[in-house]
Amino acid sequence: MENEDQDFSRFVGNIKGLTGIDLTLYKEAQMKRRLTTLRIKLGFSSFDAYYQALAKDKELLYEFLDRMTINVSEFWRNPNRWTVLKERFVKELAGPGKKLKVWSAACSTGEEPYTLAMILSELGLLQGNMILATDLDEGVLAKARQGVYMDRSIRDVPPDLMKRYFHQEAGLFRIAPELKSHVAFKKQDLLADRFDTGFDLIVCRNVMIYFTEEAKDKLYHKFSDALRPGGLLFVGSTEQIFTPSRYKFELADTFFYRKAE
Repeated sequence: MENEDQDFSRFVGNIKGLTGIDLTLYKEAQMKRRLTTLRIKLGFSSFDAYYQALAKDKELLYEFLDRMTINVSEFWRNPNRWTVLKERFVKELAGPGKKLKVWSAACSTGEEPYTLAMILSELGLLQGNMILATDLDEGVLAKARQGVYMDRSIRDVPPDLMKRYFHQEAGLFRIAPELKSHVAFKKQDLLADRFDTGFDLIVCRNVMIYFTEEAKDKLYHKFSDALRPGGLLFVGSTEQIFTPSRYKFELADTFFYRKAE
């Protein structure tokens, strides 16, 4: 009789064939636990049965992608780090009359790219600039484009920025059109897709912790290649890069890495 490991292993292969997503690049124990919980909740006795349903039902597939890609995000998460970005680094990167090339990778439901848009707006740098925001999950991108949030997402937004950039309606908070118009949302698989180049700033926070060491190594090389010399990578509070020089990075501040000139 086939065991659970074989059942899950075949599921991983089938998912790669169906979606192009390689689940072996995620930490196996975490991913298997999360997807087993989802499978059982949905009433499937095996991963084989779950896959057969996924292949036929788009809504079920979107739910799978949503569970697979950890979509926990907030505006101004770790506020002091965003303050450092605003007060020190953005001004450095911009320079007089220079257009900024900014990318929010694995942007989830849009809180981080819209936080970036607020910062650029406050510094008078939003006009003429577009922020690229990408994620693997079409469902969260649809929510990001709507730009409507519950109060738990906005708890760290400074009060003056709340007044300026949000409109409250029926207990929800809608992002200002002036910010929405400067963020371009796009589907992207960080591990499989090619990246654009010449970025001044890449924000990728609280995502790398779910990847294997091999996948992290690949991604840091790809991010380095995507940055211009002197450009910055801004990572999450649990995602310190222990050997930044391996990727042509140097530590610029806590959780900020500068690509060597």
